[in-house]
This record gives sequence, structure tokens and C-alpha cells, in this order.
Amino acid sequence: MAVWDDVVGQDRVTAQLAAAARDADALVSAEQVGPEPARGAEPPSAEPGGASQMTHAWLFTGPPGSGRATAARAFAAALQCVSPDRALGGAPGCGFCDGCHTALIGTHADVEIVRTDLLSIGVKETRDLVRRSSLSPSGGRWQVIVLEDADRLTEGAGNVLLKAVEEPAPRTVWLLCAPSVEDVLPTIRSRCRLLSLRTPPVDAVAEVLVRRDGIEPDAAARAARATQGHIGRARRLATDERARARRTAVLKLPLRVDDIGGCLKAAQELIDAAGEDAKQVAEEVDTKETEELRAALGAAAGTNGRLPRGTAGAMKELQDKQKRRSTRTQRDSLDLALVDLTGFYRDVLALQMGASVPLANDEVRDSVQRIATASTPERTLRRIEAVIACREALDRNVAPLLAVEAMTVALRAG
Repeated sequence: MAVWDDVVGQDRVTAQLAAAARDADALVSAEQVGPEPARGAEPPSAEPGGASQMTHAWLFTGPPGSGRATAARAFAAALQCVSPDRALGGAPGCGFCDGCHTALIGTHADVEIVRTDLLSIGVKETRDLVRRSSLSPSGGRWQVIVLEDADRLTEGAGNVLLKAVEEPAPRTVWLLCAPSVEDVLPTIRSRCRLLSLRTPPVDAVAEVLVRRDGIEPDAAARAARATQGHIGRARRLATDERARARRTAVLKLPLRVDDIGGCLKAAQELIDAAGEDAKQVAEEVDTKETEELRAALGAAAGTNGRLPRGTAGAMKELQDKQKRRSTRTQRDSLDLALVDLTGFYRDVLALQMGASVPLANDEVRDSVQRIATASTPERTLRRIEAVIACREALDRNVAPLLAVEAMTVALRAG
């Protein structure tokens, strides 16, 4: 199975990446018998008289669920491919060799995959990446830095990254991922080759769930349709009973906002559900992290072991990190509920306009039909705008309960 097989519904993008991987492979082979290129120079063409498809910095953009990080990882694996078939004209990215396999699972010594479960990526973390990028490959063919959350770089971190992207080491490749080009500093995106991914077709997502995850075809089709092509959410919906239960509860909300009391209660339940998600993540991760740090600092085993002097700062830093992670988990869970709510009103609008498109929430067709009959397209559009406004308010750090209460009241008014 080639590394590109999990990049769903992105034929144009995979073709560009495959061409770049071939040129990169030819470049490394040429370097083994020729002089090293100048620092930061564009690689020579792998084809006589042609322009090289390879460059030192890439920016993968696309809506959530489009597979930005998956495409970046696949490209990283293709750059590290050591399949002997390449000498016979085979394309890099076989998916089976040691270079491909270790890059895809995240254990390759020369592939650094960076993602954050916090609200932002700061200057300190970015400086560590820049130092890593200046190293020559230890065993692989390229030093590859995959930054999955480039949109979460602070302004200071972006300025730190700029210099490394501007003047990279000869065999270093930066792969940045963000929802849109506007989420990255103009000075950085102007130095990257842009690849725009699209939302994958529902049928393609269902097919990969069946092939890769072994999910039953009917369940895969329902999950893909419900998430409208979001690969990660579709997989979670098909495999996690808790996610399905939470989504079912969210889809009942439009029928519960008949009065102010119902609006406020529904808002509180959404916030509580998001908080419960954050608490469950904390229970799974925080305790382990805390015990590991206490052991590393020399504290006695158990929760009552006293920390040595001078180590309280390290523990406080970990607690602050865990608190920021909990905040992001709560926001992500809440945003997921708002996306499901938007999909519900999208179905309502489709019925009101007589559109010949399949419903994303066909399992609650009766509820969708009831709301569609009792309102107008104009009111439905205002309700969708209210959900979008709530998501934007949360991005601006408005108190979650206040933002959701304002939304539910707006849903009632229509």
C-alpha cells in the first residue's frame, strides 16, 4: 500500500507531492556523487530542462477533516523512502520500506512531527524546532519537520520560524499545516509552496473507513454522511459509542429551545458535556504525566511523596500546561457540537428549499422535517449565523457559557 492511499479524495495534491518526491529522490542521488548545493538554494531539476517540483517549505491548507496532516506525513514518508524499487524506476513512497514505515508511525529519527494539545505554540518550542532543523539527517535522506498546527503559532513564534524557513539547511524540509493561508504569517506563507486540499467526497471517506479501519460498510456510510467528509470525526463516530451519544443529544437541542428556560438549560448541558470530555482526557493523561514527573524529580512513590527542594517550579509548569490542555479540549468538544448543530440546520434549509441533496442527519429526519415546516428559510439562515457567531465568539475567548446562551436564545428567536 503506497503512502498516498490514506490521502483521501486529493488526487491533484498527491500527484504534485509524488512528482516532488521523485525530484527529491533524484536530488539526493545526485548529491551522493556531486557537490552539495548552496544553503537555501532551490534544488536542481530532476529532469533536464525542466523545473524541479521539490522545494524546502510547503504549506498544506484545507478545511478541517480534509487530511492536511495526513498528506504532510505521507510526503514526509515518501521523502524518506529507501525502497530498492526506486533504482528500477519505481516511485518513492512504497509504504513498506523502513523509511516509509517509521515516518508514518512517527518513529523516524529524521522526521519530527509537531502537534499541540494546547491553545498555542510559543517561542520556546519553536526555537527548539529551529535548532532541530539546522541538523543534517542522521540516517535518512532529509531532515523533515511536520508542523501540524502552524495556525497556532504565536506572533513571536512565527517570527522565530521565519528565519529558518527563509534560510533552511540544504537537506531540511518544512511541512506546515493550517486551515487557510490567512492563518499563517504573510512572510512565512510567501516562502512556502501552497497546496490546497478540499473536503473529501463522502463515498471516499466511507471506503477508507471500511478498508483501513475494518468498519462495517453501513456504519461507515452513516458516519461519513453525518460528518460530511471529515475523516477524523467519521472514524471517531463509527468507533466511539460515547461520541454517538453526545451527537444524538446535540441534535435534540433545536426542539428544546421553545422558551428561555429551555434555552438556558440546553446551553448549560452543552457546556457540561464539553467539561466532562475535558475531565475524561485529564483523567487519562494528567495523572500519568504527574507521576512520571514526580519520579523524574526524585519524589517518593505515591501521591503523598514530598518533592525535593527547588523542583516546585517544574511541577507548577506541568500543572499550567495541563490546565491549558483542558481548556483546549473543552473548546474543541464544544466546537464539535456546534458543527453538528450547523449540519442539522443545513438539512433543515435543504428541505425548505427543495434541494436534491442527501441529508447529513437522516436518522433524525422527523425532527428536521418538523423544524423545516415550522419556520422559513430566512429564519433557518439566521439560526445558522447564530451558530457561526457563537464559534467566532469562542475563538475570541468569550466566556463559553455566555456565548452558548446567546446562541440558544438566538435559535429560539430565529
